[in-house]
Amino acid sequence: MSDPRCVAVLAPNWLGDAIMALPAMADLRRRYPSARIVVAARRSVADLFRLVASVDVVISQDVDALRGSDADVVLLFPNSFASAWLVRRAGIAERWGYATDWRGRLLTRAIRRPKGSRHQGAYYQYLVGALGIDVGPLEPSLAIPDSAVASARRLLIDRGWNGERPLVVLAPGAAYGTAKRWIPSHVSRLINDLVRQGRTCVLVGSRADASTTRGIRGDVDEANRMQVIDVSGETSLEMLAAMLNIATACVSNDSGAMHLAAAVGTPLVALFGPTRESETAPLMRAGGRAEVLTHQVWCRPCMLRECPIDHRCMTGIDPGRVLVSVKRLLGSDPGKEPANGV
Repeated sequence: MSDPRCVAVLAPNWLGDAIMALPAMADLRRRYPSARIVVAARRSVADLFRLVASVDVVISQDVDALRGSDADVVLLFPNSFASAWLVRRAGIAERWGYATDWRGRLLTRAIRRPKGSRHQGAYYQYLVGALGIDVGPLEPSLAIPDSAVASARRLLIDRGWNGERPLVVLAPGAAYGTAKRWIPSHVSRLINDLVRQGRTCVLVGSRADASTTRGIRGDVDEANRMQVIDVSGETSLEMLAAMLNIATACVSNDSGAMHLAAAVGTPLVALFGPTRESETAPLMRAGGRAEVLTHQVWCRPCMLRECPIDHRCMTGIDPGRVLVSVKRLLGSDPGKEPANGV
């Protein structure tokens, strides 16, 4: 077929997966530089694609929106039968994706899944490569508006930041389940050390994480608590990206916030417990720096949402070890740390 006028992309459903799909989307843009790129995404991840320069339009993930996109081709990142049935009902002529979940007959180009384990970003790139599209670097990239950065600075200053102390963002939540979460008391201990060394700490997360972050802040030494800002449940995705853009470092579990920090380029310490770092380690923006920390025990990676025993894979990641990683990424003198992107 001739090059399409409009290419629709059915986005992954989780924030981390959506970010790991960005390199494959960049490959798609390079292959079809003149095409209109439309992303059909669920509400929970739609705002991410408004920060992607190569995306022209973001629409809802439903039949009417897809039909109205006037797409010639749709690329499916989700593996489900339901996603293939959706684009078939929308009447899009060319439907490309993995031949999974008994949906091969609903696709016009059905690609066999690769064998063996690989990084999720490479998994998405394998799909576009099998479709004849040249694959580029495995690096995501986001464009954070200056207005969002200014709004994030104002919010943090309103909440007590002096505008000069280096910021460290901590993301102690994880939507997947409690097994992926670092121990709250460990987070509080790390915050005490970071504040004593001249940094302001920002706790981020969803509304569901608010009780956890509130408890973490309450467990910080009273003398240090004024330098801990808790914005869990208060930020849009764009605002969170802007805060990460301002921050000098981020400490996060394996979560959407971790992947967002990587795509922004924030120096990152990523803590992995029950999940496979070989498959979901952060993909850093070009020039970014990250350290992945694990505590090797016989039962990891179990891939369970809840730990049935003593959560040893996460309790074993000592706050002192995390502090060393933060200092190694940034240098031990906080006065020498330039604000990221500011």
